[in-house]
Amino acid sequence: MSHKLKIAGWVAIGAVAGALTTVQLQAVARGTLAPLPLEELQQLAAVFGMVKTDYVEPVDEKKLISEAITGMVASLDPHSQYFDKKSFKEFREGTSGRFVGVGIEITMEDGLVKVVSPIEDSPAFRAGLKTNDLITKIDDTNVKGLSINDAVKLMRGEPKTKVLLTIFRKDEDRTFPVTITREEIKTQSVKSRVVEPGYAWVRVSQFQERTIEDFARKVEDLYKTEPNLKGLVLDLRNDPGGLLDAAVALSAAFLPENVTVVSTNGQLEDSKFIYKAIPQHYLRRGGNDPIKRLTENTKGALKRVPLVVIVNEGSASASEIVAGALQDHKRGTIIGSQTFGKGSVQTVRPLGPDTGLKLTTARYYTPMGTSIQGKGIVPDVLVDETLEGNVFAALRTREADLSNSLTNGKDPKATVAPMTDAMRAAEQQRGEDRELARKRLEEEVRKNPGQRLVPEFGTDKDFQLVQAINQLKGRPVMVSKSQTVRTEEKKEN
Repeated sequence: MSHKLKIAGWVAIGAVAGALTTVQLQAVARGTLAPLPLEELQQLAAVFGMVKTDYVEPVDEKKLISEAITGMVASLDPHSQYFDKKSFKEFREGTSGRFVGVGIEITMEDGLVKVVSPIEDSPAFRAGLKTNDLITKIDDTNVKGLSINDAVKLMRGEPKTKVLLTIFRKDEDRTFPVTITREEIKTQSVKSRVVEPGYAWVRVSQFQERTIEDFARKVEDLYKTEPNLKGLVLDLRNDPGGLLDAAVALSAAFLPENVTVVSTNGQLEDSKFIYKAIPQHYLRRGGNDPIKRLTENTKGALKRVPLVVIVNEGSASASEIVAGALQDHKRGTIIGSQTFGKGSVQTVRPLGPDTGLKLTTARYYTPMGTSIQGKGIVPDVLVDETLEGNVFAALRTREADLSNSLTNGKDPKATVAPMTDAMRAAEQQRGEDRELARKRLEEEVRKNPGQRLVPEFGTDKDFQLVQAINQLKGRPVMVSKSQTVRTEEKKEN
């Protein structure tokens, strides 16, 4: 980071639902603290004592305190969180792009775990697991009835331990056991391919520690295949966020040196900062700079190639930083749907060797000074996800829908915004749209069990990718006839 921001904690800017992100930031000691509310603290101690002595059965003191901290932090906003030992370990795995397991991407089908694909050179890959294999048992536990998170937890574990998976392979109509030894898995957050001669697609699914190195390597490979690239599509759909420094680095790959990428503003002095497209603002520990290497190896082509960025309601936080920076600097055309709208920064500070606190400490702003909080990035061209429209987009939750979400910071004294007739009508319409989308989803699942309801990103059937290529070629783009921009914000109470 900069000379001002020394490494001592983590700053997270990831979205909700496990999209956790970090970058290092100094934990500043406050010179003076406001007086503690002694009467309220005495009440807390009294309640703790009563629960301890009067509850119907003995309670665990440590669990009581942990739950009290959890509730206090969770009441602030949707993204602040207390990490106990288990969740802190999962957090660090999620941001590093490394975990210990068998190495498969999975989904659920008919209550069973379905293998989307084994990760290359992982234990599952070497054991011969294939796309569309169904996992019916994990050790002695039947998968039927488990959530996908429960299944993941059972398959993860310590390095060099074994897990027995019972596999049903439909195309061979047989069930067989596979014993796999767990090991550290390095996930890939970047995919790429040449769509057609002269045009390429690069997808970033999350901003992790390895993302920028992977991005640089993938794009270098693209340029070896297509040295005269005419256009590039950067796909940030359903990218829930990631490391702030990775977002700055990815933006720097496309932008002129030293321009503003994003700024942050909060109560602490060190949370007020302007991040620019320079190595000092995205390199953590010095060393090799993948963006500099990429620029040299492609002779700066990435800063000139025509660019289209695809976003949707699942594009959040770090991916919104990138889209906002490229949009404000007019570096590319943003197409798709209005993004999630998470414009807050979380600092993650260790409370001990195994626990930590993720606390919202700042809001972030695009280079033009626009807050994304609650609104998100509005594409230059609204494009539906399929030819039939945004089929299930109404079912996706956005930041403004979350309970207790922050304002965008325009007015620190804002309380509850008066509800206008137009706002009531819009909210009612969204409710009706959600119900219609829910019924349609149920009907489609009934008609096509186990099938993808929306084409896979990056394929020939990817409608938005086709429109992105049309945009690059100067051909007509099929603009959405139904999407509307949500402009209202959720206000603090």
